[in-house]
Amino acid sequence: MKITFIKSMLLLAFLTTTTNDLFAQLPEPGFVIDGNTAIVITDPQNDFLSPDGVAWGAVGESVMENNTIENLETIFKLGEKHDIPVFISPHYYYEHDHVWKFEGTLEKLMHNISMFDRGDQLNVKGFEGSGADWLPRYKKYIKKDRVVVTSPHKVFGPESNDLALQLRKQKIDKVILAGMSGNLCAESHMRDLIEAGFEVAVVGDATGSAKLPGLDGNQAAQTNYKMVSSKVYTTMDLVKELDK
Repeated sequence: MKITFIKSMLLLAFLTTTTNDLFAQLPEPGFVIDGNTAIVITDPQNDFLSPDGVAWGAVGESVMENNTIENLETIFKLGEKHDIPVFISPHYYYEHDHVWKFEGTLEKLMHNISMFDRGDQLNVKGFEGSGADWLPRYKKYIKKDRVVVTSPHKVFGPESNDLALQLRKQKIDKVILAGMSGNLCAESHMRDLIEAGFEVAVVGDATGSAKLPGLDGNQAAQTNYKMVSSKVYTTMDLVKELDK
């Protein structure tokens, strides 16, 4: 019994040391902000960021913990101050999207709660102030000529919209990514942009994710940002980097 216990403790010590050493050796690729860099913000919309939004019950805790709303506004201001182009990738569902024959789990939830609903592509009736509309405090930034609003993504990533095209047409090859929701749309944008050859940094505290019983989307997102992107900034890190 004593020998077995000692062996178990030695194995635990070995595994702990190995894991810590591996984590300490994770490289820092770095990220240089230059004239080919843009800011991309996913879903800065009421349904995610307003307490009256249909998803607030799931994401509100994470949004408040991360100070997401204020941090996103800081990023909009940084774009203006430093003349960094800003691209918005929104999420809209039109009437014809509600006849899809299958969905994933969160897709089905979004359809069930009428998240991001609009009539059709050309119809803006009822859009103002709706869940699909921008959070009011961001409108003054988004309405500027220097901001590009892409076509909507339909599931989570930008594969179904024209974000990559719009970035390439402005000779952008680096992206500072932020927005909602962290482990779904923001993470999916990060992964697809990297696969498409863009260099991507993420502002981790300018995102927020669903927290549900037994499920922590924010923890999952932050882990994957660290493991996949070139750099994870905090909002204050980004402020210091740009203002130095």
